[in-house]
Amino acid sequence: MSDWLFDLGNTRFKAAPWDGGAPGEAQAWPHGEDLHRAPVPRGRRAWVASVAGPAMTAAVLERLHAAFDEVRLARTQAECAGVRVAYPNPERFGVDRFLALLAAHRDGGDVLLAGVGTALTIDLLDAGGRHHGGRIAPSPTLMREMLHARAAQLPASGGAYAEFADDTADALASGCDGAAVALVLRSLEQARLRLGREPALLLHGGGAGALAPLLPQARLRPALVIEGLAIWARAQLDAAASS
Repeated sequence: MSDWLFDLGNTRFKAAPWDGGAPGEAQAWPHGEDLHRAPVPRGRRAWVASVAGPAMTAAVLERLHAAFDEVRLARTQAECAGVRVAYPNPERFGVDRFLALLAAHRDGGDVLLAGVGTALTIDLLDAGGRHHGGRIAPSPTLMREMLHARAAQLPASGGAYAEFADDTADALASGCDGAAVALVLRSLEQARLRLGREPALLLHGGGAGALAPLLPQARLRPALVIEGLAIWARAQLDAAASS
């Protein structure tokens, strides 16, 4: 019976088998009815990261407790696997951002991480594992949904990016994607000034692929949180074995 990694985000539920090294291929399901029909494997240990609400998290954990001998919920730590979190109160730092830092640090070098999901999160991590803090903003998808909620005539999706659009749907796509790209580029410039050198740029999360063509210098790592969860789980097992 193998271990499994589970990433419960605000909009998607992701799962990947884990044999103690790199995660296996991840599967994903959207929230809602699809989530409740998502097949849950059986195994020895379930390692879980969740940024979903308490009710959703509790429902998923109940299903996992029925299928696994042990369920472990990841928590943000001040230090782990060579990473030192900038927040003076680490529990206020989202576990998804924390786990993404662990995976990015494993690659080595300075890195600016941009996570594109329900929110757009940006974090700076130097080569020594020091987290310099970051930003949180609405993602392009959430910007569209918020505009549609306040002005129903503005479509919540659709359109194509253009520098100067001649259609409302295109203008919305261009404005919301462009706002996210501008914030990433601003952060990249400020990171260069702070570190005195240019960090690598990593894009991760379900919405990263849509922004990737507008940020050609970025590396696309959509499963970064799952990768980080594997690193966190390995650290917990190693700590238990040495105690």
